[in-house]
Amino acid sequence: MRLFAAVLPSAPAIAELADEVAQLKALPGADRLRWTGRDGWHFTLAFYGEVADDLLPELQERLARAAHRHAPYELRIAGGGRFDDRVVWAGAEGELAVMRKLADSAEAGGRRAGVMVAHHTYRPYHPHLTLARNRTQHLRLAPFAAGMESFEGTPWTVRELALMRSHPPVPGVAGSQPHYEKLASWPLGH
Repeated sequence: MRLFAAVLPSAPAIAELADEVAQLKALPGADRLRWTGRDGWHFTLAFYGEVADDLLPELQERLARAAHRHAPYELRIAGGGRFDDRVVWAGAEGELAVMRKLADSAEAGGRRAGVMVAHHTYRPYHPHLTLARNRTQHLRLAPFAAGMESFEGTPWTVRELALMRSHPPVPGVAGSQPHYEKLASWPLGH
């Protein structure tokens, strides 16, 4: 199973972002991007990659412990940008130091459970939510990133850590997107 730990935005936060993304989709060239669906919007905390079934119970136990060690915190979807001309993303504001610690705990839990965590070299945690991927090298994403810069969603309280399973797009089906399934979640705090 291809797994990752994540924070899932609240339904109102998703609705606000969907309205903003609708405006981005009206920009020239938007039809050449592969847009992520709102049911796939999440903030990845730790990516585990392929995890053997026999490691799942230990991983779940470790993530439950990690969740209980971190209190709920405030977050909102705000701003955005691009990774070169490959990805357009929405950012986050709020208690990001708390979110970084939760991400560190989720990654450490994966390592302790014997799961190979994909990030072998240290990279600073950059919370983002992927909105679109570029399918061509000829489309510049600067206008899409600029469209997200001033976005500020309504804050919500992050109350759980989720373990997600990623199902790849269906091969040979045009427009097929990855599908994400929540396998388990744990409340933050005691």
